[in-house]
Amino acid sequence: MKRRQLMRYAGASLLTMLGTGIASGFSSSLAQKPTGGLSVQWLGHSCFLFTGSGLRILVNPFRKIGCTAGYRSPKVAADLVLISSQLLDEGDIEGLPGDPRILYEPGAYKVGGLQLQGISIAHDRMKGRRFGSNVAWLWTQGGMKILHLGGAAAPIEIEQKILIGRPDLALIPVGGGAKAYNPQEAKQAISELNPKVIIPTQYRTQAADASSCDIASVDEFLTLMDGMTVRRANSNAIALNASDLPGNGSVIQLLSYKF
Repeated sequence: MKRRQLMRYAGASLLTMLGTGIASGFSSSLAQKPTGGLSVQWLGHSCFLFTGSGLRILVNPFRKIGCTAGYRSPKVAADLVLISSQLLDEGDIEGLPGDPRILYEPGAYKVGGLQLQGISIAHDRMKGRRFGSNVAWLWTQGGMKILHLGGAAAPIEIEQKILIGRPDLALIPVGGGAKAYNPQEAKQAISELNPKVIIPTQYRTQAADASSCDIASVDEFLTLMDGMTVRRANSNAIALNASDLPGNGSVIQLLSYKF
C-alpha cells in the first residue's frame, strides 16, 4: 500500500514540474488549522516529527542500519510524510502506521491548507552522479517557516536562496561523509540562508555502527561555529513559538536522544 501511495504522489509532483501548478486533491482531513506554536521531536539522524497547525508531519524515517543502527524505530503516526531521498537512512517508508500521505519528489504541493515546496539539491559533491538528487523541504507550520535540508551536499544556489528566503527554523546536516554537508559546508549554507534557529542533523552518535558509518560527531561543527549561541535541550522534543526566535542573528538548538 505504501509503495502505491509513493508512486501516486510522485506523479502529482511530476505534473507540477511540467507546469500544471500546485498539486492538490488530498483529503480534507489534512486541512491546516490556525493553531499557534510548533512541537519538534527528534527521532534520530535527520528524522523529525513536526506537530502544529493541526498536522503531524514526519520527515525522513529511516531503517536501522549503519549510522542509524542504534536508534529506536522512527515509525510513528503522522498525517504527512516527507522524504528527501529513497536511501535507507532517510527514505524508508515500510511499516509506517496508519495511512499517511507521502511526498518524495521536488515540486510545489498543497495538502489541505498547507503549502509545501520540495527543492532539488544534489546529494553528493559530484552533481548527483553518485547518490542522485536530495529534496529539501520548505513549509510553514505552527507559525514557523521551516526548512529541512535533508541530505544536501551541494552549495545553496542563488535561485534556491531567493526561493527559500530566511527560515525561522533550518535543519541542516553537519556530519559530512559522502552524502551531506560537512561542518564547513554547513557553515557556508548557514551564512547564505541566515536562519533564526538551526538544528544540526545527520551527525554521528552512539547509534552508529562503527564499521559502516562515515560521519563525524556534532562537536566539530560546534567548534567551527564558536561564538554563536547554543541552546541544549534535555529532551528529544521542544516547543517553539514566535517569541522564541532571536530578533537578530542565529542560535543553534541541540536536542537530546535518550538511548
